[in-house]
Amino acid sequence: MNHYLLLYDYVPDVLERRGAFRDDHLRLAREAAARGELLLAGAFADPVDGAALLFAVDSPATIERFVAADPYVRHGLVTGWRIRRWTVVIDAGAPSPA
Repeated sequence: MNHYLLLYDYVPDVLERRGAFRDDHLRLAREAAARGELLLAGAFADPVDGAALLFAVDSPATIERFVAADPYVRHGLVTGWRIRRWTVVIDAGAPSPA
C-alpha cells in the first residue's frame, strides 16, 4: 500500500458554483473512505483555491478513476489536478515511525 496526495486547483468562484455538485462530490469521497482508499480530504482555506486528498492505495489508477468520476472535475470546478506519491515519515497512529 502506498500513500498518494491528490491535489486539486479550483476555479476562483468555486464556493458559488459547487452547490449543485457538492452532495455527489461528497458521496464519492465517502464511498472511497468506506473502502479504505481515502484517508483525509479537505479544501484549502483563505483562499479556497484548491484541495488535498490523501489516499492509501496500491496504484494511482484508483485515484485516476476517482478524478474521472468526480462531479467537481466533470463540471469544471477543478482547473487542474495532480497525483503525487507521498513518503510518510511520521504517522502518529502507527506503532512506530514509518
